Amino acid sequence: MSRSEPMPSPPIEVARQGPPPIVCAGMVVTDHVCPPLDHLPAEGELVAVDDLLLNIGGGAANAAVDLARLGVRTSICARVGDDTFGRFASETLVAHGIDTRGLKVDRGRPTSQTLIVNVRGQDRRFIHAVGANLGFTADDIDPVLDPPPRVLYIGYFLILPELTAEALAQRFARVRRGGGFTVLDVVTPGPGNYIEPLQAVLPHTDVFTPNTDEAALILGERDPVRQALAFRDMGARRVVITCGERGSVAVSADVRVRLGTYPIRYVDGSGGGDAFDAGYMAGLLEGLPELDCLKLASAVGASCVRAVGTTAGVFTRAEALEFMRTHELNVERL
Repeated sequence: MSRSEPMPSPPIEVARQGPPPIVCAGMVVTDHVCPPLDHLPAEGELVAVDDLLLNIGGGAANAAVDLARLGVRTSICARVGDDTFGRFASETLVAHGIDTRGLKVDRGRPTSQTLIVNVRGQDRRFIHAVGANLGFTADDIDPVLDPPPRVLYIGYFLILPELTAEALAQRFARVRRGGGFTVLDVVTPGPGNYIEPLQAVLPHTDVFTPNTDEAALILGERDPVRQALAFRDMGARRVVITCGERGSVAVSADVRVRLGTYPIRYVDGSGGGDAFDAGYMAGLLEGLPELDCLKLASAVGASCVRAVGTTAGVFTRAEALEFMRTHELNVERL
């Protein structure tokens, strides 16, 4: 049998009145996660595990839950199906204190699901059904833009077929005119023409956070420093290239650094990039200097990989602060 992640009580800050300052929009997924296996099953073989996890997933949902764990009021804007997994996703988000008024039920498509297979010493394997996310459009975002949020985050752009670059650029521009920040993350499912949509959106993007493998597929360039500089040239104000166990590279008008990683016991990398984004946005909302945003993001991202699933291991704000107080992060100026 599968179990679901325990649902904590909402943080005190989530209960405050008024629109949440951060909107996480894009993909909501129900993840079926196995703990790290010694080996993949051979044909016809059964590999027994102690437990299986049913978990919330998708960039928008992961970031929203992580922000809630950090004590940040957040709303979600996405689509789920009219099914058991859609109800599980909605109930999980509500249990974390997230505003779900922007979560639409798509009665023509099932909830998106991903099967995540972990094998010790190997990268994760994913089997994915896009489901209701196929219908997500920029129009879905409009109800949460009045008034504009302090931060609008789009998780997994480039894998949402109906979220067009031109329409997203218009929404990003609207948020920025209202004094807010825009944060963009992407997924690149394979080789494709990703330059054109990014050329439309990045001039309206304050923070762009691809990982280095995604950046390589987009640009045909494997060096993370040159990747970051290329995206800056395309218009993004701050670019952070995450590189897994090799840390990250950040480039902006004021900062050019290579960051290491915090020491942590690795269990499952699922959701690590989304947790990094959540930490960065929490710092952005607090008005932290850019380098401090990066340090908080690195700590929260590191915390995610301590446990199976996309959100179970993520620090609370107090835990993140204590961890950063007692651990050093190497920062190299470029």
